[in-house]
Amino acid sequence: MPQLLSILLFSFLQLAGIADEEVEMVFVGDAMQHRPQIVAASRPDGSMDYTQCFSLIADDIARADYAVANLEVPLAGKPYAGYPVFSGPDEFAQHLADTGFDLLLTANNHCLDRGSRGAKRTVHVLREMGIPSIGTYCSAAQRDSVMPFITNVKGKRIAMLNYTYGTNGMPVRDGVVVDFIDRDAIRADIASARSKGAQVICVCMHWGTEYRRLPDHEQSSLTSFLIDEGADLIVGSHPHVVQPFEMRYSRKHRKEVAVIYSLGNFISNQNDIDSRGGALARVKVRFRNDSICGIDVGYKLLFCQKPQKGIDGDNYMLIPASMPDTVTPGQQAAFSQFIDRTRSLLRQHNSPEVEEIP
Repeated sequence: MPQLLSILLFSFLQLAGIADEEVEMVFVGDAMQHRPQIVAASRPDGSMDYTQCFSLIADDIARADYAVANLEVPLAGKPYAGYPVFSGPDEFAQHLADTGFDLLLTANNHCLDRGSRGAKRTVHVLREMGIPSIGTYCSAAQRDSVMPFITNVKGKRIAMLNYTYGTNGMPVRDGVVVDFIDRDAIRADIASARSKGAQVICVCMHWGTEYRRLPDHEQSSLTSFLIDEGADLIVGSHPHVVQPFEMRYSRKHRKEVAVIYSLGNFISNQNDIDSRGGALARVKVRFRNDSICGIDVGYKLLFCQKPQKGIDGDNYMLIPASMPDTVTPGQQAAFSQFIDRTRSLLRQHNSPEVEEIP
């Protein structure tokens, strides 16, 4: 009966000429630069080439009205380095933007790997490239000029917030500001965003326990807090493995809230099967009379294929689950294991309405 009523209401609205509006957003997980990735992208003339990396998913990114990635590597300049103290090429961020990403998140546990100089240079380089970023700032004044970050997407005002649990023990110095997970600060940011006209509040959290495939107690507690504070969409990173998607109903605010606990790795050189890829989340926010009337969430699984030995110029490449024929023979077993294990986890723990998309 509820489904019939929904169909009848939708038909009535169509006849009355009242059509829903929709904003489609895409989110991916940890965009990393381990040393082998840097080597694979390096060319003899000194340039960096990331074209192959995102070639099979570029349409998914470009098609979205707004796309967001977690930039989990500081742009601290040469010499470049991977784990445990990262410094990635500027060209990596530029290629993310060229692929269609509209916002890069920088509040994560590696943002201070190269100290305050590296953090400030990251913010400066992204600004020089014209790439919006949130999460770390050169000064409190700069943060005040940016936050709350509200972007206009198809006429809708969407607030994006980004916080991290920590910085691997690296101290915050020289005026740098890192948005840590602090409930009072988050509460104030959400309230400020609403007061400034945000119609959607999206909170991106760098949280959880690495390599744990289900959310931990702190993630669950923070999720309840964020929902009570009025968040519409919660997107997580850091565990380096995919965790479930949920649709949660807020009795306090009388609305559905989409929760993505972890999108796993976007692109990296990690070797554990569950870390060999991640999920691309497609979130469609529907509006009626400028108010949210529904949120639809789907996902694609992406496997990170590593370069083939002995082939000059071969690079890392993200391969959707729907394209198994693209996988090189030596990595087909890893592809199948990653896809099967992640798909099984999500089918078991996702909210029923969250489905894999082609």
